Amino acid sequence: MAEVKPVLEKKNIIILAISALMVILGLILMTGGGSKDPNVFSEAIFSTRRLIIAPLFIIGGFGLGIYGVMKK
Repeated sequence: MAEVKPVLEKKNIIILAISALMVILGLILMTGGGSKDPNVFSEAIFSTRRLIIAPLFIIGGFGLGIYGVMKK
């Protein structure tokens, strides 16, 4: 009977888990900034955290995920 080899090694799975956590952290950083009253505009939605840091975490997480899948 043929031996079944896993498609991804342990290192790859760890890299994929880290990338998933980076994407989740980026989405968490992007939340908030709204106001309680829908008629009042809140400038908090334009913070550096939501416009720069969170998208970098998300894009970095996807890039790391691609690397984790492709690494031999």
